[in-house]
Amino acid sequence: MMLPVLGMSFLALVLSGGAWAFAPIGGGASTHVSITGAAVLQKVTEVCRAIAESEGRDFTPTGNSAEELVQACLGPKATGEVSAAKFKSALNEIYIQNGQVDRDFVNSPAHHFNSEAFAEGRRLITDGVASIKANVQMENFQAARETLGRVLHTLQDFYSHSNWVDLGYTEPYANLIRPDLPLENLADVSTPTCSDCVSGGFCSNSILPNILNEKKLTSGYMGIFSAAKPKGKCSHGGAADLTSSEVPRGGISKDERRSDNVALHTAAVTVATTATLRLLDDIRGAAGDNDYLRFMGIARSAVVAFVIDTTGSMRDDILEAKSVVNEIIDSRKGTQDEPSQYILVPFNDPEFGPLIRTTNPDVMKTEIAKLNADGGGDLPEMCLSGLQLALTGAPASSHIFVFTDAIAKDIALGDTILALIRSTKSTVSFFMTGAGAGARRRRSGVESRAATFETYKDLALASGGQAIGVTKENLPQATDIIIDSSTSALVTVLQRARNPGKAETFSFLLDESLNNITIYITGKSLTFTLKNPAGVTQKQNEVNGELGTVQTVGNLFRVRLASNKQTGLWEISMNSNQPYTLKVTGQSTIAFIYDFVETFEGPHPGYALISGRPKAGMPAMLLVSVLGRKDPASVKVANVALVTVSGLEVVGGTLEDMGNGDFLVTVTKVPAGEFVVLLNGTDVVSSTVFQRQSTTQMSVSKVTIKAVVDRSMEPGKTFTLPFTVMTDATGGSYKISARNDRDFKMNVPGSIAVTTGGNATGELTITVPANTPQEQTSP
Repeated sequence: MMLPVLGMSFLALVLSGGAWAFAPIGGGASTHVSITGAAVLQKVTEVCRAIAESEGRDFTPTGNSAEELVQACLGPKATGEVSAAKFKSALNEIYIQNGQVDRDFVNSPAHHFNSEAFAEGRRLITDGVASIKANVQMENFQAARETLGRVLHTLQDFYSHSNWVDLGYTEPYANLIRPDLPLENLADVSTPTCSDCVSGGFCSNSILPNILNEKKLTSGYMGIFSAAKPKGKCSHGGAADLTSSEVPRGGISKDERRSDNVALHTAAVTVATTATLRLLDDIRGAAGDNDYLRFMGIARSAVVAFVIDTTGSMRDDILEAKSVVNEIIDSRKGTQDEPSQYILVPFNDPEFGPLIRTTNPDVMKTEIAKLNADGGGDLPEMCLSGLQLALTGAPASSHIFVFTDAIAKDIALGDTILALIRSTKSTVSFFMTGAGAGARRRRSGVESRAATFETYKDLALASGGQAIGVTKENLPQATDIIIDSSTSALVTVLQRARNPGKAETFSFLLDESLNNITIYITGKSLTFTLKNPAGVTQKQNEVNGELGTVQTVGNLFRVRLASNKQTGLWEISMNSNQPYTLKVTGQSTIAFIYDFVETFEGPHPGYALISGRPKAGMPAMLLVSVLGRKDPASVKVANVALVTVSGLEVVGGTLEDMGNGDFLVTVTKVPAGEFVVLLNGTDVVSSTVFQRQSTTQMSVSKVTIKAVVDRSMEPGKTFTLPFTVMTDATGGSYKISARNDRDFKMNVPGSIAVTTGGNATGELTITVPANTPQEQTSP
């Protein structure tokens, strides 16, 4: 039995890899991405239709885009906005990992069914499918999707790299996904399979007649670094394949549509698509229709997580947390704003956890009702340990709310928390009651090693959240922000911070699609004036004004705009010499997601997710996916820029439209400070301009860590993960630290020497306990 891959971080860099490889299974429109996308959309459509019919509903999508499919699947179930952002993110995870195979396993015959590696390739598929099913059962959907992308690449390559369609087969080879069935009639290593192609390129009918007549299964040998191959064997072919210049020359690959293979290429694409659909159907059968849709990201967008201090002085805070959870559950039931998942992580001192995760609101009510305040004694607590558990256990882009009246003892986790925030793009908000000190006895020596409220502020700002300091008596007024955030289709219009504070005017665009627009300001000793496009103004002390309502509690100002808001350019003028933050949010189905990418070369070049953060002072590329109110054509993107949250720097990018709402954005340099992505465009439906901003702050690095995980872990065995450290900075000795989210024993070099502009390699080992619970394993 094997475990899903652990989440871990090195320094402040998360080991995230992957590729957006538009690597063809054939030329033209037939790529791994297009084949996978067509099959995934078709299968999701089938499942949505089946569920609708079982519930007596009509299923009538207006088109086949992600937006239209999600609207038809979820829209009729409840009132409210339906965002396709989670579905689009899920699709991108699959596509990215599909392409990663061409970068990270370019020289592995098994991953591509090259060099007659049929048994090894089949094992990758069957082990992968078993892992997918286990991860879906454990609700580790992202891990399941990433494995699916890799498995589908290997499966699809079988049909373009072998002679399956040359043999006349028009249906998929079922034995590839059935480990109980034998692989039959394989050409052995001593059997010649091809004739010589004198031109050295591609020739039609190069497979020997006896191989075709006897229905012998073979595939082309591929050599990127060596031209060696067994005597008489077919080659893959192409400029990157050194074996294709050795007799028998040529190749049998159907990766591109060429004049010599049009029919075979088309056949390979058709059968690969059918094989993809059948593998997806196998997973659907194991998961069930509802969990299959969750696996594919078809779910209401809001996921709320509560990390709650349960030490002795937290009784009132826990009561308020219970009240908020009950209000969310009771008020959002039957609407699109009802969270798709609830997560609860209690923490005390020294204990924290367990993580409780459920889609059942009644279970969440029961679990949070069990919380009681007890224990503690000294001031700092294990807050960041509880937060780490939530970040590793919650889906990406979750909303996490931390309740505490103490600073954090486990400050050493700060960089890990920051790395997890950046990798998951989840939003973290802190509710800290009292002064965070006076309620508890301090213990000598602990205070100096603990965090301060500023630590919470920094983490909240990095994630796009809030750090709210408030008295216990006023906590109920502050928790309205949780109600605001636990909604579907939540988008950020603007986010800025100033430290130290200064007088400054910020402008932002409100478009017709936005609803429930809310402005959050945190800070002390500040004033502000809000102005709409018509010139109407409202100050911070006008509780009920013409533009909206202003609520003040602790260091938080919450401005809820009136529903009859004007579209166009708004302004808010801030005035304070103290630090402050500003954030504008609303509900809209116009949204975007993004990743930083880099190009990679090889037989099938493409775009790869960068490992960690973009490089300081260097150009960068982003892959941006934009979602409209109806489909990708219902928005027009004008510009994309990187904007510093705490400064004035704006770096605009050049756009390349890649179709289907995807854009490749190139910037000449990355800002030196923390920054976000700002996107402007036009909503075609209403002909109004819009503005959207990412929430998670990113930053640059001069150090990059890369690692490729090519297998799963097994209980009782040691797992080895090679990694490479690269730097554009001055060389020297770099300190290395690592953590994993299951507290398994790890060994990593304490330091590693890297030359200026060079790289160095190391190994991390993880020992999985032999008694790891069965429910935490996957085949």
